[in-house]
Amino acid sequence: MVIYHLSTECYPIAKVGGLADVVGALPKYQNKIKGVDAKVVMPWYNKAFIYNHEFDVVFDGLIHQGPNMLQVQVMKEKTDALGFELYMVKIPGLLDRENPYGYQDESFQFLAFQQGLLHWLCAMEIKPDVLHCHDYHTGLVPFMVENCPDFKFLKGVKTIGTIHNGEYQGMMSWNMAQYMPSFDHYQWGLMDWNGLINPLASMIKCSHAFTTVSEGYLEELFISFRGLESLVRQEFSKAYGIINGIDTEVWNPETDPMLDFNFTIQNAVAQKKKIKKNSVKNMV
Repeated sequence: MVIYHLSTECYPIAKVGGLADVVGALPKYQNKIKGVDAKVVMPWYNKAFIYNHEFDVVFDGLIHQGPNMLQVQVMKEKTDALGFELYMVKIPGLLDRENPYGYQDESFQFLAFQQGLLHWLCAMEIKPDVLHCHDYHTGLVPFMVENCPDFKFLKGVKTIGTIHNGEYQGMMSWNMAQYMPSFDHYQWGLMDWNGLINPLASMIKCSHAFTTVSEGYLEELFISFRGLESLVRQEFSKAYGIINGIDTEVWNPETDPMLDFNFTIQNAVAQKKKIKKNSVKNMV
């Protein structure tokens, strides 16, 4: 089974919250399961990781975003240093920045990322078994796969959406539809929520299944989901609450370089006292 994780964050390349931790760990552990080949696709960032690793250009093409023609390059990290194949989508002016978020043209940025990665997969005739979409930044992928003629090669590919933070939904005016690849306009309602394009709502409607980061968070969304409470109840039959795990190789107190004193089960009490004492000393 070939799984492509689509995300704007991945530890240790770009991390703002828990999304990065999940995307940086989940595929690594999935690849320890016989028959599973998990990979990550994310935007290109001008981060330290980039300059400390070598990349090959595996695709170079063009897409149209409305009247604008955009160059799309896909770069693969050479050594699979993170325990999985890492692909980064680079689009000059949109996906070549310092940080994942905080830009006024984020709607164009994330639309270009989704369109660019799907264009690459179709052009290279790469057909995964699963496209795993993380948060609203990739929330339109399930819709595009089924309803955009440009991506008909991928039609029928299973899609999974994961809601890491339902507070951010990526809502935008329907004027932005002109910057999307052409789609079946009879299906416009699959992207709409209260008169706006809502990528997170679209992900819930169009994905074959969607998950949250815990069973408790799924229950929370039934009563507090910034207006999508009725939708998550309606689509409950394909919802799964799966608690986030941790990467035990990264969060290992025996080897964690961020700790002044590493510890094991045998010496945890004594070493933790040293850590606390040292922390207080450094604060004075």
